[in-house]
Amino acid sequence: MTAGEATEARPARGLFSNAYLLLALAGLCWSVNHILGRAIAGQVPPFALSVARYLLAVLVLLPFVQAQLARDWPLIRAHFGMLIYLSVIGGGLFSALQFLGLQLTTAMNVSVMNSLAPVLIAAVSAVMFGDRLNARQMLGVLVSLSGVLAIISQLDLHVLTTLAFNWGDLLVLFNMLLWAVYSASLRLRPPIHPMSFLFVFCAISGLSSLPLWAYEHASGFVLQPTWLTAFAFFYVTVFSTIIAFAFWNRGVELIGANRAGIFLHLVPIYSALLTGAVLGEPLMGYHVVGFVLILAGVFLTARRA
Repeated sequence: MTAGEATEARPARGLFSNAYLLLALAGLCWSVNHILGRAIAGQVPPFALSVARYLLAVLVLLPFVQAQLARDWPLIRAHFGMLIYLSVIGGGLFSALQFLGLQLTTAMNVSVMNSLAPVLIAAVSAVMFGDRLNARQMLGVLVSLSGVLAIISQLDLHVLTTLAFNWGDLLVLFNMLLWAVYSASLRLRPPIHPMSFLFVFCAISGLSSLPLWAYEHASGFVLQPTWLTAFAFFYVTVFSTIIAFAFWNRGVELIGANRAGIFLHLVPIYSALLTGAVLGEPLMGYHVVGFVLILAGVFLTARRA
């Protein structure tokens, strides 16, 4: 029995049956994560934050998942290699490189790299599993991508030509490729309860990141007990890890990686609105154009044929 078949045997109701809402909320959580990642650059060690987000999540989840873990243990043990694969590429390595990349590049460049995620997910799904986007879905990806570029460029092509890329951008781009592989591979998840999967995912992700944290600590970049550090740990644990991963995994399970990937184009919309709300920046015409194009592209790609 596959993970999808297990879910169909126990159909979810309410929020966890609405893939579109789950994916949109996951994108919102990660949008704030990107803003936070830039805000703490140089102040909070990236690898320490990556380890903490997962191991703290393990402590939060443990009281709620113990009984289910015991029931799922035979399947967890039988599919432990696949769980390691999914956790390392989608959790430990992805998170560490994400926070490191955010410290080495600009928010605009991160937006450019992240905008490639739906295309990379479609490409990886085609290579690994033979999936294909139909013509309408491909058009939706292109329309949505044009909306992202409209926001990034502020409808000025000169802005795009002046972008300068560095090693941080290559890290972010490689990271998006890892995310594409993880998202496409979620269909291989063993048929265990979603909370059991999330718990094991966080445990393996945190433990696999420990060597990176040890190296970072030895190099002299150590944690400082500040309110900023405490807030960063709280947010990435509760929202960026527990809530966002639970919502994303379920959304991909419901509609597939290709259709789910387009929802990552909502992140620039959230970022623009959140930045405007926090910093008081006005909503500009290029925002509106970008929003319309992104939402149109999401509609075209995500809806059923």
